[in-house]
Amino acid sequence: MVYLEAAKFFSKLFAITFVTGTATGIVMEFQIGMNWAEYSKFSGDVFGPLLAAEGLIAFFTEASFLGLYLFGRNKVSRTIHFLSIFMVAAASTISAFWILAANSWQQTPAGFVIKNGRVVLTDFSEVIFNPSTLQRYFHTVDATLITGTFFVSGISSYLLLRNMKIDAAAKLLRYSLIAGLILSVLQVVPFGHEHARQVALTQPEKFAVLEAVEETQSYAPFVLFGIPMNGQSELKWAVKIPGLLSLITFGDASATIKGVKDFPQDELPPRFIPFFAFRSMVILGMYFIVITLYGVIKLYRGRLFNAKKFLRLLVWSLPLPIIASQLGWIAAEVGRQPWIIYKVMKTAEGATTNLPASNVLFTLIMFVILYALIGGLYVFLIRREINKWI
Repeated sequence: MVYLEAAKFFSKLFAITFVTGTATGIVMEFQIGMNWAEYSKFSGDVFGPLLAAEGLIAFFTEASFLGLYLFGRNKVSRTIHFLSIFMVAAASTISAFWILAANSWQQTPAGFVIKNGRVVLTDFSEVIFNPSTLQRYFHTVDATLITGTFFVSGISSYLLLRNMKIDAAAKLLRYSLIAGLILSVLQVVPFGHEHARQVALTQPEKFAVLEAVEETQSYAPFVLFGIPMNGQSELKWAVKIPGLLSLITFGDASATIKGVKDFPQDELPPRFIPFFAFRSMVILGMYFIVITLYGVIKLYRGRLFNAKKFLRLLVWSLPLPIIASQLGWIAAEVGRQPWIIYKVMKTAEGATTNLPASNVLFTLIMFVILYALIGGLYVFLIRREINKWI
């Protein structure tokens, strides 16, 4: 009964999350059409099928089985009802694949030629499995699973602190911490490492900016701390470990890494934002390993459920994986600039040309406001469901 009660509760939270994700996705579709018309015209033959595949193959499957899970209890067999939530998980994971394949194609385009000023598809398999798809996919999906474990552990800790639903909260916290530790370690090795290596090989400008490599060099140092400044070639207050970046990237401390100064200046992304976002993401990733490891040790020693300070820390840590994921996307997307399609089309060329800048600014402001309202509503509904359960 404990597991059944917990499943019913978290299914409500998942339903709220699903609806919120659908709403924000629709808004994103609108802004692609309104603000990026030139990009849509140029790349629609490739980008369009990827998004269509996500909707037709994955999203409708996910939505259908979620409806069956939410409203089919006691109306279908227990086996069908049980399998429906696994179909939701499978469809969600497939949905993520198509979306990430589309984004990865922008980062490392393949499987096309340009004819009459438009991208023309030549090999759909090369488009899907372009040089960065799998690395980005595993890295991102693992990040979402970490987010889920912290979501469960934060809510479970909140319940334990309130002395409510003790049995369910204890079981959920136990499993979420163990899963969170495993997933957090995997996020560093192999997923994070392989993704960083892929960036170094296929987007060397981005890698040089993320790692603040100024000069092309072997035995490239790893920057522990420093502040890059746009328009300046050196980091301020830099702390470096010689040779470590070459070693952890290519397994050879003598490996050569190309520096920022050897790229055209008009093809370099901004210096500060990607560097700061990437390092903040890495710091949070290390924090996830430390806090889940500490929690598992507490669990092993039988001291977890009475550790009030640690439980409070888990509650406050609930949004951190979401922040880490956003930082990762900032590093990826700002680090891709000035390209909307890497080495093919610049971001400035993809923007809508027949709208005045004031209209674009207005829609951007409205999108920000709308997302803020949706986010606030999401938090309100989640808190309401938690308080109803207790």
